[in-house]
Amino acid sequence: MAERYIGIDLNDKYAMISFYTQEMSEPNTISMVTGSEVYQIPVSLCKKRESRQWLYGEEAKKSAKETGSFYIDGLPQKALAREKVEFEGTVYESTELLFVFLKKLLLLPPCTGENIWPDKLVITTENMNLEYRKLFGLFAEWMQMPSERMMLLDYRESFYYYAFSQPAEICLHDVVLYYYMAGKLFYWRLSRDKKTVPQVSSIEEKRYDGILKDRDESFAEMIAEDFAGKIISSVYLIGDGFDGEWMKKSLAILCRGRRVFMGRNLFCKGACYAAAAKREDADWPYIYIGDNELRLNISLKVENKGKSEFLTLITAGENWYEAGGECEVILNGSPSIELWFQPPKSMEASVRLLELTDLPKRKERTTRLRISAKPTAVDRIAFRIMDMGFGEIVKGTEKVWEYAVII
Repeated sequence: MAERYIGIDLNDKYAMISFYTQEMSEPNTISMVTGSEVYQIPVSLCKKRESRQWLYGEEAKKSAKETGSFYIDGLPQKALAREKVEFEGTVYESTELLFVFLKKLLLLPPCTGENIWPDKLVITTENMNLEYRKLFGLFAEWMQMPSERMMLLDYRESFYYYAFSQPAEICLHDVVLYYYMAGKLFYWRLSRDKKTVPQVSSIEEKRYDGILKDRDESFAEMIAEDFAGKIISSVYLIGDGFDGEWMKKSLAILCRGRRVFMGRNLFCKGACYAAAAKREDADWPYIYIGDNELRLNISLKVENKGKSEFLTLITAGENWYEAGGECEVILNGSPSIELWFQPPKSMEASVRLLELTDLPKRKERTTRLRISAKPTAVDRIAFRIMDMGFGEIVKGTEKVWEYAVII
């Protein structure tokens, strides 16, 4: 049976949800109005008096307006602030109300079999910070969903997965996205190094204030500056700031030798593509290096069946919140661990030694070590090394060495 992926784009005002399987040509975004492209679902709940049922989205807004029922919106920020609300003598945690809303979204995509939950749920927000990650981690626990079935992205990374999942001619060169929402305008230019394997990708970002007057002329000037000296294959215009028919001159400039797309559901589709790209059997030839992605491969040089090879603990391009590695090795030689730090674009590496002070003296190859690496920030790695001994032959001391390494 094909794996099933769900992507949710979430902000304070609205959510959008897409679903995808390997049998589909592209993700499908759910419209709340049959036969239309009404993808935006207000992030709100409503509860009628003396009722146990929660309404959500447009239905919640309509019910609250008509009946004066209890109504709450802006759930993500209220949940982050741990706000509480009271209705009919009952106090509700905003966190749990957000979870109720998200669960209702998860029931929208069609499913087969007994398991209604996806093989991978990907949630994307404009900025996926540590507070959001903790909040969605609690949601996974609340849903009794294994943490490995959830993936968290910011909009930039969703754009990266969406752009590179398109036909080759659309992403042959750089790809640009303008995100215009709530009075703010972002420019993101996605580029890649085709000489590396895998291809290292990054996003250049600019932020502009909202265009208050002469929008067409001002936007045309921005485009001319942003595109100067660059080869752009395609452009995406996302957000309600592009609503209306105000683009004339600017659109003509955008369309010169480029494909231009407008829409609203790119990020939730990109979330679905991210889930597919992370499959174990996926042939995804790119690495994304963003603000939260690690910039170095961290490896041990080991001997396996008489041959030297590198055992990777941390892979460049992994999000530092989620990255981590562990292995067990047999020590041979001096009481130290040799770590190799290598950028994905370079053939050169820096080597650092972690000394194992006070390690008991033993015969060669009779000390087994468990080594774990866990990032504590995008540029800091915590290493933990434990003496495990050597089975029944040499009893381990379970002595632990801990190091914090800045990379």
